[in-house]
Amino acid sequence: MDPIQKLRPAYDLLLTAVLKYGFDIAMALLIVAIGWWLSNRVANTLRRTLGRTNADATLTPVLASLALWAIRVIAIVAALGKFGIAAASILTVLGAAGLAIGLALQGTLQNIAAGLMLLLLRPFRVGDYIEGAGATAGTVNEIGLFTTRLTKNDGIIMFVPNSTIWANPVTNYSANERRRVVLTFQVPHAQSVEHALGSLRKLVENDPRIVDEPAKPWIAVTDYTDTGVKLNVGVWTRAGDHANVQADLLRQIQPLTKPEPEVEPRPVLDAPQTA
Repeated sequence: MDPIQKLRPAYDLLLTAVLKYGFDIAMALLIVAIGWWLSNRVANTLRRTLGRTNADATLTPVLASLALWAIRVIAIVAALGKFGIAAASILTVLGAAGLAIGLALQGTLQNIAAGLMLLLLRPFRVGDYIEGAGATAGTVNEIGLFTTRLTKNDGIIMFVPNSTIWANPVTNYSANERRRVVLTFQVPHAQSVEHALGSLRKLVENDPRIVDEPAKPWIAVTDYTDTGVKLNVGVWTRAGDHANVQADLLRQIQPLTKPEPEVEPRPVLDAPQTA
């Protein structure tokens, strides 16, 4: 028997399958390709549109991601529908698969849940400087569904799992418009305390960055020790001026902590004797 004749049944079966399912396969691939392209366009357009408005920058990446994957899921369901698979069956399979994946990836689901809670309760926003557990510290750039992106003081980017941030205390240094500068230092006994207090009051009064709200500057003696007198300075500034005001006060206060040089008594000359 001719070898070509032996392959004839397989060839006929393959040709029949291509003629029967080829169009559906091509349409399914086309639907998925269009869905992927459309999802990227919609997500990018949504990011640009929200960026030009007064929309909260914290929600922008999350909304864009939700739109991206919603369109992709619809495209996949529509592509599978070309093979006669009902949408209800697809959702049932996805639900069962999602349950299995969820049990295997509990940490990932915790990050998603924590990300949603961070977006809902808003302990911090994009642009805030926060400090959390361990080495978690920096300016918030983006709150995603899985991680929060921070920029540290040295410019290094840090990605922190949302569950780590949510499960630990977080300090938000940008939540209030005012921050307090508190300094404690010691004046030697050889120096006048009243002179030091007066000098401090002048420093505070002459600094326009120091404000009277929510409280006026507080300068007082807090303790007496064997080596000197402890003074306390507490002033309020705008959050953006906090670091500079603290550095400037430390620099200007430093000379006040040195003892005044002792003045040697001038010799008394003997009065000239008269003849």
